[in-house]
Amino acid sequence: MTKSRPESPQVQLSFMSDPENVTENSIGWTTLRLGGGNISKDVGGSTVQWTYRLSSMQIFSFAATALLIVGGFHYYIWVRLARDTGLPGQWSKATAIVLIGLALSLPTSLRLMRTLPLETARFVVIPIHTWLGVMVLTSTFLFIGDLVRLGIVAIDRLRHRERRGVDDPSSRLSARLQAGSALVATMLITILSVWNASFEPMVRRVEIGLPRLPKEMDKTTIVQISDLHLGLVLGRDWLERVIDQVNGLKPDVVAITGDLVDMRVANLAMVVPPLGNLKAKYGVFFVTGNHEYYSGAGEWVEWLTQHGIHVLRNERVTIGDQRASYDLAGIDDVGTQGVTHGVGGNLLRALEGRDPGRVLVLLSHQPRVVLEASRLGVSLQLSGHTHGGQFWPWYHLVALAHPVLSGLARFGDTWLYVNPGTGFWGPPMRLGTRSEITHVILRQTSGPRR
Repeated sequence: MTKSRPESPQVQLSFMSDPENVTENSIGWTTLRLGGGNISKDVGGSTVQWTYRLSSMQIFSFAATALLIVGGFHYYIWVRLARDTGLPGQWSKATAIVLIGLALSLPTSLRLMRTLPLETARFVVIPIHTWLGVMVLTSTFLFIGDLVRLGIVAIDRLRHRERRGVDDPSSRLSARLQAGSALVATMLITILSVWNASFEPMVRRVEIGLPRLPKEMDKTTIVQISDLHLGLVLGRDWLERVIDQVNGLKPDVVAITGDLVDMRVANLAMVVPPLGNLKAKYGVFFVTGNHEYYSGAGEWVEWLTQHGIHVLRNERVTIGDQRASYDLAGIDDVGTQGVTHGVGGNLLRALEGRDPGRVLVLLSHQPRVVLEASRLGVSLQLSGHTHGGQFWPWYHLVALAHPVLSGLARFGDTWLYVNPGTGFWGPPMRLGTRSEITHVILRQTSGPRR
């Protein structure tokens, strides 16, 4: 394996809004002290300086927007379940108090999962994350009920029937039927979704034809895992079972396409050691996802490197030997571009100086890179990030933001495969999707062979 580095030094920054919270991270091949404000580093005799800090206004705007959205969902649920159904005063107040508490628990959980001991955090935060899924489902079914009631009102108007007020007994009955139906549907779908998420990841075999692949590399395999989100729900026992599945496929390459963790190294010290047991003929490779930047990306890059996992940060390596080989490139998560003041995925840097006649496989956490990858002659891109939408109705929204939700697609001469997630994030729920380990087999042909 030959590693190609760009000529100029590559520096990635992870940062915190609190300038007093300063940690030392080994990132790429430079070491920086990270926190807030300005940093400088002597590189090749020149001093390079970066400025990095989230402004108070940025933090406030993000928090305010998130609270408004979460508060809006909970207010809507209260209106439909308590006010419109004519719930007695004390019960209506009690419902409001409970919903306010649940609304505040969601942003609070983000802090708790990083400050509480792991076992305590599991006990406290998992129910809160489950509520997030229940909230989405409840709101969705109530909204469907609104559409049905709106249709009934429209029909009544067309028939010139008198419009009934909200206090009309029949309107109360309709609201109660809507609320009861929504709650029953939410309960059933929640149980089904949690049960579906509890299954071990399925292994999906995908054969992809690459005409420029050397004959000697025909049937070369890449086992892709993505979006494990190790942390509160998915821990060491689950990780060991996943690693056994991966090693059982005897891969030539293992590719981890980001969002491996949801907590800092110190929090997961007893969870992640089995990652060092991953085995592949040509090595195990990793690219960052957006969640690594929420969890101390620099620390994780250092930890993974120390445990034999090759972290590709806007660079590429050669897979194979002197007889035959192909290029494997990896880029940092492009979603961090704005967050880190211009530092993020850089495909041009990763491909700099490559032979365009060679097959190149790209690891990128986010699928949307495929548009640039296709223009630059990438043969195959492996991505994650979408979770396949994870559960209904989220996947309808997720599909609007990405060129492919999951599975195999083609953009010009570039193949894209999106792994729907080996784990899951947030609510321990999956509906309409399955956790997956992808077994990619490269073939010297021109088409996909599934």
